[in-house]
This record gives sequence, C-alpha cells and structure tokens, in this order.
Amino acid sequence: MSGPQGARTANPVLRAGRWLRWYVREFTDESAYDRYVAHVRQHQGPDAEIPSRKEFERRRTDAREGDPREGFRCC
Repeated sequence: MSGPQGARTANPVLRAGRWLRWYVREFTDESAYDRYVAHVRQHQGPDAEIPSRKEFERRRTDAREGDPREGFRCC
C-alpha cells in the first residue's frame, strides 16, 4: 500500500501504540495544555501570548483549590 492511507494501516502495533498514548493522555488530562494552546491560537490569533505549561498548571490548580464544589482537597 502506498500513500497516507497505506501508512495508517501498515503497522497495527504502531497504530495501537498511538491510540494507547492518546487514550492515556486524555484519561489523565495531560492533553489539557495542548487543547488550551489550540483554543487561544484559534480565538486570539497565532501571535497571542501563551503562558508556559508550568504557569498553566499553576493557574489550573489555583482555580480548582478555590472552587469548593470541586472537592479538590480532602483536608
């Protein structure tokens, strides 16, 4: 097989590995920063200022801790 479709189905082990990686990233919400960056670029333009991943995670954690409905902290 040649072309893009042949490349997608050529190696089922590789395809399964990519799916597993995607699934784990979605399940653990590791992909949240990537979605955030895509959202900002789409709505504010490619030159929009984007916080670092560390700053993004800090803001996200602060927002969770500040919302009592989240139940983020147990103590």
